[in-house]
Amino acid sequence: MSTGDNASLNGYVPFPSTSPWNTDISNAPLDPNNGVITSAAGFAGLHLHHDFSSTAGGNYGIPYTVVDSSATPPVSISVLDYASESDVAAAPFPISAPIEGSPADCAGWPDDYIGDSHVLLLDRASCFLYETFNTHRCSGKWNSSSETIWDMQSYEQRPWGWTSADAAGLPIFPGLIRYDEVAAGAINHAIRFTMQQTRNDVNGGYFVQPASHAAGTTYGVNNIMGMRVRLKASFDISGYSKANQVILTAMKKYGMILADNGSYFYFQGVPDPRWNDDDLHKLDSIQSSNFEVVQMTPSWPGYDDATAPTGHPPTISTFTASSAAVSAGTQVTLNWTTTNDSYDFIDKIGGVHGGSVTVAPTTTTTYTLNATNQYGRSTAKVTVTVH
Repeated sequence: MSTGDNASLNGYVPFPSTSPWNTDISNAPLDPNNGVITSAAGFAGLHLHHDFSSTAGGNYGIPYTVVDSSATPPVSISVLDYASESDVAAAPFPISAPIEGSPADCAGWPDDYIGDSHVLLLDRASCFLYETFNTHRCSGKWNSSSETIWDMQSYEQRPWGWTSADAAGLPIFPGLIRYDEVAAGAINHAIRFTMQQTRNDVNGGYFVQPASHAAGTTYGVNNIMGMRVRLKASFDISGYSKANQVILTAMKKYGMILADNGSYFYFQGVPDPRWNDDDLHKLDSIQSSNFEVVQMTPSWPGYDDATAPTGHPPTISTFTASSAAVSAGTQVTLNWTTTNDSYDFIDKIGGVHGGSVTVAPTTTTTYTLNATNQYGRSTAKVTVTVH
């Protein structure tokens, strides 16, 4: 990956080929309720709407930045609203990281909602993705409503019932359409999209895999968080531009995953001055009748908070420091052993792989290891005293 705002990934696709985002579903069976869902209000009679553009065409879309944490140190992020379902940790956010919607610094500080204000950051050194929601920056400090860390080497299962920077508990970045991949001739992942209404119940609504969280809005609609739709194989794309054919081919091969409540059939991408806005608008005439629903797991309507699977969180057997007391700036190795974890992070460091990491504290520091799987989170602490 190159570094910088909206940098080219140079062909890199986050997460393994077996992850839900990167799985070819062109031949997957239809959901048994496909006809019911696609003919009902809230799906029928709608059309696509691209939710990204060139800067000149409106400057909407979700930006991102790529950093190298060996050169960009981690900074603290204060998570104010959904900390119990967040991965609260330092992250290598450059002070100039783009915020969705480009809010003015200190606008809404510390926690007023002024838009989704996502920050998406890829660390090419550690291969972790950091995503925040309702993000605020003021006087060099960062606040957000939530923070989620994604291991791009091994697609993780977040705890059932937990949200993320997206309502469905999903990562945002892997579902965005980027100019660099369209220009290269192929989108090799599913696309993120929104619907205004998703199915609700007394337990907060329903979700299906790969989603882990619901944000139901109404009892009477059939759309489910995590639901995947696919452009019908019979839909003729030959009359569209080469760029639009790349997008439509991805909709046939990988589909679109319902990730959030928003405007009906809006699909998201990254703003880029190279987009041809007039050409992108030609996608908006494609009707919802040209889409079908891929079979859901579990069966429709899916899980809610009361019926999601339960089990045991990870086990942390050890978490130690090679030295308990050191002089300022001395290197110390933190070591840990865990089982049944899907991803790990340390609060003062960010995402971590393997079973060890080297730190060089300048003040007495307590490090908290967080090990997470689909059933919850376990933590352990170790303190390094600095003389």
